[in-house]
Amino acid sequence: MNKPISIAIDGPSGAGKSTIAKTLAKKLGFIYIDTGAMYRAVGLYVLRRGVEPTDLAGVEPLLADIDISIAYEDGTQKVFLNNEDVSDKIRTPQISKYASDVSAHVPVRLKLVELQRGLANSKSVIMDGRDIGTYVLPDAQLKIFLTASGEERAKRRYLELTQKGAVCSLEEIARDMAQRDENDSKRAFAPLKAADDSIVLDSTTLTQDEVVEKILELYNFKCED
Repeated sequence: MNKPISIAIDGPSGAGKSTIAKTLAKKLGFIYIDTGAMYRAVGLYVLRRGVEPTDLAGVEPLLADIDISIAYEDGTQKVFLNNEDVSDKIRTPQISKYASDVSAHVPVRLKLVELQRGLANSKSVIMDGRDIGTYVLPDAQLKIFLTASGEERAKRRYLELTQKGAVCSLEEIARDMAQRDENDSKRAFAPLKAADDSIVLDSTTLTQDEVVEKILELYNFKCED
């Protein structure tokens, strides 16, 4: 293929976007870009500086001091915040909340979107997030809106965290996830929603392999020469 292919996978927290996107990227030989991790890194920096994530006046001056990069080590994506590997530090309920709050600020989104679009212009990519198909990559050749029931999403996130040794409660995760859903869908700039030309895929009763196979079928139909 001469022109890079872009696949956008949007959806709420806990829908399985990152896991599905990583698997697809390996199968297709695409670059996977976890945009949510980039916002989480901003949230972590804001937390460390003692600034409230909803305070635009406090957050915006920090952006000039934030450098976020993505690298692959042994096939695993690593997220670096000012050269520090924060891949594990950004996967907590508190950082999820901070990421949601800072992502509502237009200057934050503009800073990260510029980098994301640049990557997509030069390489075939799979990006997952909340506004990839609607705002970041509106011309993506394939757009998927991946969702699942709130109960199922909370359970998945709980299992993910506990398997990594985190101490958390299912009730707290469900509550935080519901709040993030509301924040993401109601923000004024680039809210969470399915693009008009996206394909909605409910993964509540599907295995990861089944979701991957369905998306590969759609890719073969829409994107293959």
